[in-house]
Amino acid sequence: MKPNPKIAAAVAAILSAPATMIVFAAPADTATATTADTGLELTEVTVTAERRTENLQDVPITVQAISGAQLTQLNVTNFNDLLKYTPNVTFSGNGPGTGNIFMRGLGGIGSGNQSQSTTAAFPNVALYLDDQSMQFPARNNDPYLVDMERVEILEGPQGTLFGGGAQAGAIRYITNKPKLDSTSGEFTAGYGYTSGGDPNSQLNAVLNLPLIPDTLAVRAVVFSEHQGGYISNVASTIGYQPGSAAATLGGNPTANNSSLVQSNGNSVDYQGARLSVLWKFNDDWNFLLQQNYQDMNANGYFYAYPQDSNGTPLQPYQIAAFTPAYNKDRYESTAWTLNGQFAGLKAVYTGSYMVRHIDGQQDYSNYMRSTVGSYYGCIGKGAAYFKPSNYPGTPLATATNLQCYAPVGDWNDKVTNTHQSHEFRITTPDDFRIRGLFGAYWEKFVIDDQMNFNYLGIPQCDAANLAAANAGGPFCLSAVGPVPGAFASDPSLRVNSDTAFGEDAQRGYKQTAFFASLDFDIIPKVLTVSGGTRWYHYNEFEEGSEFYTESSTQPLLINRANGTCTNGGGCGFPINLQKTETGTRSRLNVSWHILPDVMAYYTFSQGFRPGGFNRTSSLPGQPPSLAAEVPFSSTIKDSDQYLKPAGYNSDNLINNEVGLKTEFFDHRLLFNASAYYMKWEDVQLSLFEPSVLGNTTFNVNGPNYIIKGFEAQFVARITDGLTVQGSSSVNSSSQSNSPCLESVGVVATSPKTANNPTPAGACIAVKDGVPLVNALGAYGTAPAFSPPWMFNLRARYDWEVNEYRPFIWAGASHTGAMTNEPRNYFPGDVPKYGSPPITTLLLYNIPGYTTYDGAIGVSKDNWTAQVSGSNLSNAYGPTNISSGQFIKSEIPLRPRVVMFLISYKF
Repeated sequence: MKPNPKIAAAVAAILSAPATMIVFAAPADTATATTADTGLELTEVTVTAERRTENLQDVPITVQAISGAQLTQLNVTNFNDLLKYTPNVTFSGNGPGTGNIFMRGLGGIGSGNQSQSTTAAFPNVALYLDDQSMQFPARNNDPYLVDMERVEILEGPQGTLFGGGAQAGAIRYITNKPKLDSTSGEFTAGYGYTSGGDPNSQLNAVLNLPLIPDTLAVRAVVFSEHQGGYISNVASTIGYQPGSAAATLGGNPTANNSSLVQSNGNSVDYQGARLSVLWKFNDDWNFLLQQNYQDMNANGYFYAYPQDSNGTPLQPYQIAAFTPAYNKDRYESTAWTLNGQFAGLKAVYTGSYMVRHIDGQQDYSNYMRSTVGSYYGCIGKGAAYFKPSNYPGTPLATATNLQCYAPVGDWNDKVTNTHQSHEFRITTPDDFRIRGLFGAYWEKFVIDDQMNFNYLGIPQCDAANLAAANAGGPFCLSAVGPVPGAFASDPSLRVNSDTAFGEDAQRGYKQTAFFASLDFDIIPKVLTVSGGTRWYHYNEFEEGSEFYTESSTQPLLINRANGTCTNGGGCGFPINLQKTETGTRSRLNVSWHILPDVMAYYTFSQGFRPGGFNRTSSLPGQPPSLAAEVPFSSTIKDSDQYLKPAGYNSDNLINNEVGLKTEFFDHRLLFNASAYYMKWEDVQLSLFEPSVLGNTTFNVNGPNYIIKGFEAQFVARITDGLTVQGSSSVNSSSQSNSPCLESVGVVATSPKTANNPTPAGACIAVKDGVPLVNALGAYGTAPAFSPPWMFNLRARYDWEVNEYRPFIWAGASHTGAMTNEPRNYFPGDVPKYGSPPITTLLLYNIPGYTTYDGAIGVSKDNWTAQVSGSNLSNAYGPTNISSGQFIKSEIPLRPRVVMFLISYKF
């Protein structure tokens, strides 16, 4: 056996360059040779992190970059795969296509998925497919990673060049573009098993075809992947919580899930295609048109229950659910780019239009069985969600005609998202001593959300049920629906359904922005100063309605024919809110090439994410300064110490960063390091505590945080066949203030006033006699999904045997311990709060975990075959723990997966 330095250098570097810095050696016949070349060098990588093409080692920010070749060889096809190779990036996922991306310890809550399209704050990490923005509140899009040129992870605020969503950073998926001068293609097929689960398969193909040589070319990509399930739904029963009105007075009706018991029910299927057309008009101008289609269909549940609803322990990868679950996520997008130059200037116009459809459903039976959820399961004298023991002597304690139904229900969320954007940029020549970039941006982002909570056990009042009720039989309720006159995607009543509560709303914004950036070489190729700023203007809106049925201590028949309720109360309320936001965000960089291969830099940068609205009663024409929801009654009730705000403002991030980018030993060793100090202010925080703050989630501007961090990466070519690389991040995040919820005061006309002693303007400490934990946090506590330490380490060896080129690689990835919520939230492992859960936002400690991956394979001519394995130690994780469905749930890692892959290129 004799190692071939040309092949080994190329393959080893492509496949094993660091997660935070992909560098690779080109074959000798294509590399630019110098007298010092040895065949072992790590050649430069070009990126477009600053909206122009440049050597990654010259970019004065921390950039993680992974080449398309590496993505293929590591079998990275989706975001969860990518996470293993991107230290300092975390995720609050509850399954495919759900969750928020976090970066550098700037984490947020990890709640359930219900209502998130309407209520969740916008993410603080921007996500792009080429120049198309793909981010979404709590449901970031998950493009299938096939035929990619590279992935770029830009860390720290990118508010100047990428705008409001890039507060903590940006992730850019860069696709391969059509090649005008060659016909080429690639075919990959794979099959494998999941430990304890079902088989997996994948198939994708790429074809590049010049239609008119050097003028017109097309590139087509098709893909299909099936991921076998590994979560099993086991037999169980469910009834109301002990001590609730339904359990004590309503006979405690129960249900079982025998018809839904199954093994390995959480399969995922990705299918889609991408077609790109490149037309080169002349030497100065070209036009790229791209059409994308992707359909992701996830079945079943991707979390496991440590215990079922009755407290019976379950095995890992088991759940006890009572309704079917799924998440269907499909998008189509069209993107275009006109690229050219005139009068020595480069010009780019790029635009895109995307339509995304989401249809998700999950079990919500554990909410219905709770003391607050049982409100929707019983009707008649005494029907209410509070415990009889808490209200002795009231009609509830002596109720005689209470009728309760089994606590089984789900939620269903149908979402349509449209996103249109246009950007125009002009840049000066790269060889000018003073270089400039100037741009304008416009976008419109709209979410239409139909969120139906389908857990009403009480029958609807059709003709037969209404006649029976009027004759003295069981009471019934009429169908509910959007408030008449309010915006609605579906204004009709939810007839022949068990919808008890819902919202039909539209939210979004229009943004206009202008940005500029200037570079000045104080000493050419040695000392450069850069600066930039962005002016933005947002028009934000939310409209629609929230609607619900009511069960009370008296019979209630709702008449929705004219949009009123016969009991004189409300069946919902309209939402119509608007506001504007205008501001600037800037950056400053100083780059010093101490030596040609050693660069030090300092970066100051600012980032933000736009604010939004809460579901509050509001009418057309109300001023944007509306501070709080309008109470349903004409006066504030004595128990209403706090009224949720109608909206919340943007939060802001200031980053100060120093870094070092180096190469040594004739470019055989690369070492980069950065340290940063960030101030995160007026952080957007979600609150939900039914017994204290009302029965809906809302957002406020709350605490400030200080984040101190350090990151390092290296890649070393040990020999011509052996490459070792690693990267690590360390973060220390702590709250720097201690804000609170201020009381609006109470009406001193009720005996319950004594239970709410907080005067107006003071921090609420007690509500209804229940101590209230400081809802906005305390000094020194850390945000959620902020592990103090993460690392990644890999090694690869390539060699040659006759005409064959074997290779082997192995790696490890570690994520430190973290929490799913801010540390001041009610602790989920304390029986008082978590047995059973009292809210969807309980605090859990997520233990750290380490995963191991590897592959062994061989190439010959145009063929490559390999056996790859992920999570080889079968680590469970979990990656997230949540009470999002009113039961403790864990999101385990995907178990060990072993795949056989074969590919052919021409």
